[in-house]
Amino acid sequence: MIIHPLPPPREPTGLGRLPLARWFLFIGAVAGTAFAAGAVTTMMMIADTQALSPRPEVDAQVARLNGALTVLFAVLLACGVGLAFIVRYAVLKPIRQLTEQVRTVAAGDFDHALHVDRPAELAELSSHVDAMRDRIVSAWRTASDQAEELRRSNGELEQFAYVASHDLQEPLRKVASFTQMLEQRYGPQLDDRARQYIHYAVDGAKRMQLLINDLLDFSRVGRVTGARTTVDSGAALDQALDNLSATIEDTGATVTRGELPAIHGNRVQLTQLFQNLVENAVKFRSEEPPRVHVEARREGEMWEFSCADNGIGVEPKYADRIFLIFQRLHARDVYPGTGIGLALCRKIVEFHGGQLWLDDTGEGRGATFRWTLPPAGGADE
Repeated sequence: MIIHPLPPPREPTGLGRLPLARWFLFIGAVAGTAFAAGAVTTMMMIADTQALSPRPEVDAQVARLNGALTVLFAVLLACGVGLAFIVRYAVLKPIRQLTEQVRTVAAGDFDHALHVDRPAELAELSSHVDAMRDRIVSAWRTASDQAEELRRSNGELEQFAYVASHDLQEPLRKVASFTQMLEQRYGPQLDDRARQYIHYAVDGAKRMQLLINDLLDFSRVGRVTGARTTVDSGAALDQALDNLSATIEDTGATVTRGELPAIHGNRVQLTQLFQNLVENAVKFRSEEPPRVHVEARREGEMWEFSCADNGIGVEPKYADRIFLIFQRLHARDVYPGTGIGLALCRKIVEFHGGQLWLDDTGEGRGATFRWTLPPAGGADE
């Protein structure tokens, strides 16, 4: 299996820039020079001693010392040669083999096994690294299979979205329109129960259309309208309020704001985010006229937005449930809707790299939603 190669290794610094083999050569050269210098110095001293014509017993001791030093130098020379052989074939060569194997894997051939026979430490190290490579490859293959399955599933979802937006909408429109035509034409001949049944049929068809449209909006986040640019969040809020102008006027709602910044995001999705949150605040209103306040403040590398209202509020124990798709806290005949709005808001915020949550401080009535969004031009702007 060949996949993309790994990034190049980081350059060593300081004394680590010299390869291990050169260190051994340098130390060996120093040791060899010292050995040769010691041998020559010893031989010169023995020669000078013999030139002094010492007594026979001294001359005999010098001869024995000469023999002992010769044997010692021979042993040291043999040990040096043996050590060089061990370093060459038991250390440097296995390290080079392991380095070549690791380099092959890093180049992209992740099926290449790592193995050296000696020494024991390098053999153990190579086995551990090879086991890690094997686990990574297995996990990568599993992730690749899952990614392929996800691509296939996304393709099927896109096909379903196309069918839902075209083929399913038409039958629903026909059901609603022809049922209404049936009521208009034969209304005088129908009793109250028949007209109630017609009302149920029309209402069910309209709710199905609304549900399909909301599901399509939920599936499109990050897929169809995913381009992000510098967006004036104040302008996005203005557009959202313009879309809700009829609802705001009918309910007598008041929407105020603080200074809103420019952020890095998708204008259509951010408008939808503001629209859903303000509409949610107006829908779940109390007996008082709805009041909604939107503001933002800088928190570290992100902008933190808030949308506060004076509505019926949300109990803290439901703070996570309200963001789940199709989860409702109230009956549909009390507060209409599909149960997708807040789930869509959270998906939009998370697509932009932020978080959305319910502020459960419990101060006063109403609910306060907070979310984070990245600033325009990066975190350092």
